[in-house]
Amino acid sequence: MKTKLLIILLSAFIAVAFIACTTTSPHTPHTTAIKALMQNPKTAADYEAVASHYEEDAKIYKEKEEEHKKILSQYEREPWLFGKQEAIGFDVHCKNLIRIYSQAAEENLEMAKMYKQRAEELKQ
Repeated sequence: MKTKLLIILLSAFIAVAFIACTTTSPHTPHTTAIKALMQNPKTAADYEAVASHYEEDAKIYKEKEEEHKKILSQYEREPWLFGKQEAIGFDVHCKNLIRIYSQAAEENLEMAKMYKQRAEELKQ
């Protein structure tokens, strides 16, 4: 019985590690053009471009948040697949990631809002 549980846990760990290594980063890389715009936006269009970059980042963080909510739900529905102690650790880990991704999405949306406001000011 212990051997079977060990094999299941090891398989789950390998699967999670493989998925984690093959998924893309939750943060969109800043291109050289966006980096330059973020450092010194001049026109309303520049501010709007930076705002849409922040909105895209927020969208990615929201998707990651939802992904971890689904994983947490699985841990809570089927804790025997992970073992009691491991499920508790996964539970805490997922809740922390959900909180972090949610906060990152909110902050990116706030930055997008500020850049949009500045773009509107420049249009007037």
